[in-house]
Parts: sequence; C-alpha cells; structure tokens
Amino acid sequence: MDRIFSGVQPSGNLHLGNYLGAIRNFVRLQDQYECIYCVVDLHAITVWQNPEDLRHNTRELTAAFIAAGLDPSKNVIMNQSQNPHHAELAWIFNCVARLGWLNRMTQFKEKAGKNRENASVGLYAYPNLMAADILAYKATHVPVGEDQKQHLELCRDIAQKFNNDFGVDLFPIVEPLILGPATRVMSLRDGSSKMSKSDPSDNSRINLTDGPDAIAQKIRRARTDPEPLPSEADGLDGRPEAANLVGIYAALADGQVATVLQEFGGSLFSEFKNALTDIAVAKLGPIGEEMQRLMAEPAYIDSVLADGGARARALSEPVMAEVFDTVGLVRG
Repeated sequence: MDRIFSGVQPSGNLHLGNYLGAIRNFVRLQDQYECIYCVVDLHAITVWQNPEDLRHNTRELTAAFIAAGLDPSKNVIMNQSQNPHHAELAWIFNCVARLGWLNRMTQFKEKAGKNRENASVGLYAYPNLMAADILAYKATHVPVGEDQKQHLELCRDIAQKFNNDFGVDLFPIVEPLILGPATRVMSLRDGSSKMSKSDPSDNSRINLTDGPDAIAQKIRRARTDPEPLPSEADGLDGRPEAANLVGIYAALADGQVATVLQEFGGSLFSEFKNALTDIAVAKLGPIGEEMQRLMAEPAYIDSVLADGGARARALSEPVMAEVFDTVGLVRG
C-alpha cells in the first residue's frame, strides 16, 4: 500500500480553515493509504516558542486530529521530536542539499523578511528537515498545498541526488497528492484576507473549540454586502465576503458553489446565515466538544503520541540502517 506522510505545525488556535484545508482531508485518506500524521514540533521551534505554549499546542493539535475522526490505532499519530531519526536524516540531507537550492526557497524569504541575517539556521534549513520527515519512512505521497509545493520539489531533488551520489535506489521520488480544488477560507471580517489565528479579532475566525453559541454569533456578525445572493457563480465576482460564506457552506456540505447558489440564489443574507449556522454547528460542534474532553485528559493524548512515536521509529529504523550503511557511517 502507498504510504502518506503529512505534518502540521502546532501553532495554536486551530480554526475552520485548518479543518477544511487539511484535517478533514486526513480523515478521508486513512481508509485508502497507510498514513503517518505528524505534529511537527521541531519545525515549530525554527522560530522561538514559549515552551508551555508549545506543549499545549502539540496536545491541542493531536486532540483535533482525533476529534475530527483520525483513528490512532489505524494511523501513526505522533509528534516529530518523538523520533530522533528525523533530525539525524536532516543532518545527512544538510550535506546533500546545495546552498543554491535553499536560496531559491521563497517561503524562507517571506518568513525572514528584511531581517534575514537574524533568522535562525533552522528556519533556513527547514526544507531539509521536511525532506527527512518524508523520506525517513520512504513515504510515496504527500498531500500538499500551494505553500509547500516548492519544498516538495526540493525533497524530490534531495532524494534523487542522494540516490545518484551513492549509486543506490534507496529513496522513492515522492509524489504530491492533489486533493482537488483547495478550500481557501477567508476572514469573516474581511473577505480579501485569509482566516488566520494571528488576526487580533476573534470574530474573524471560527475556532475548532468554539461552541454552538459562539459559532452562531460569529456567523451572524460576519461581514456581507447589501445585495441578495446571486443565482450563479459569476454573480460573486467582486463580492469577496459573499463568496467566502458561500464557499464555506459548500465545503461543509461537501457540495459545489453552483449548487449552493441554486438553492439560495435571491435569498437575503439573514436567511442564508441561519442555514450556514445550522450546518457549521452540526459539523463543527461535536469536534469542539470532543477536543475539550480530550484536552482534559492530557495523559491520554501523551499516550497516543508515545505509541505513535514508537511505531514511527519501528518504521524508520530499517531505513536509517540503510542510510548509515550507504553513507559509510559505522553504527554498532
């Protein structure tokens, strides 16, 4: 069976965009592939983290995985630091990847900004660790969004160069897993900005831990425009807030924007928001309740991560034995 690896940073304040953009897809993949889902805490510390926040966010993301429907007995669910093979292989890849390759990484330029000289070495070498995350398990497929495509290309380059340098066929050339049109969820207060945990207004996002009342209040307060909903998708042009709410409804209903507009075209937003609230509460309410229950049991979450870490190490151990032998490193 093909093997999937995917990692998510424990950045806290998980919201609707995280669910629709990644977590929901993970649940759907677990019956089709052998899956490793990783809370990438080593990636998180490429920028400074408050240690208590990092621990909390790691557990919260794990709780979200489970509450959304990921089965810890069926999938490997672990945090990256549970398996030292990630860091070991990343160092070897530091010696395989070329500076020119890393210099082309646009995400580093965006994150470092004008303060490039003060950015951590870890942030610069982030793509090499990402390649190690994937190749330590010889994963064959990785679900990717637009912001990670360049990193996956680098992973492929590293695998190919390693194989060529040592005359082996050790690492697979991993394939991107394209899951159809991405659900891009925008702010409830500004339809031109992506929904984000860093937005100072909590009303800009629906958090996965929000209860029914909070979800209803945020949708009710979501920015719209004075015109009724159109009957066709072309009518959403130039109406970012309307397009965002319709897109959210379509994603939660597993439908198409055109179908939503056929049903609600001509309706006032007050009527549509009631329908959107109903479906959002039905889909997200149980997830939020289960997350809160799980977060009250940190020992259980830690046991899931420990078990996942042990299973992950069992998968990567033979790969690392091959790597050490191929490179010429003596290991007792």
